[in-house]
Amino acid sequence: MDIRRVVPDINTNRMEESLKFYTGLFGFRIAMDMDWIVTLVSPSNATAQINLLKVQSIVPPPSQLALSIEVAEVDAVHATAVALGIHIIYPLTDEPWGVRRFHVADPNGVTINVMMHSKK
Repeated sequence: MDIRRVVPDINTNRMEESLKFYTGLFGFRIAMDMDWIVTLVSPSNATAQINLLKVQSIVPPPSQLALSIEVAEVDAVHATAVALGIHIIYPLTDEPWGVRRFHVADPNGVTINVMMHSKK
């Protein structure tokens, strides 16, 4: 399996304060801002990233995303999850912002966004 990056997802209801914290203290730069999600990237290492998500923006409570794992072929990972009998929380979906993804929960209840950028 080709894992391209693993990004922690921090759920926040204090977006502006969170942005100031991560950009001010660590020097992260904004790579993507869609209002409900902001991706921060290290200026010295493009794979060092943090996602800030507005609380309850895309996943209803009690689930909140905790981790995003970008893979090369999300359909193959989805098929593996199904074959292993892993419960799919959010179905395999082509999102309008250009990603194909699904959500699962690990045995600890951590919700994981498994995704890839859509092929064009």
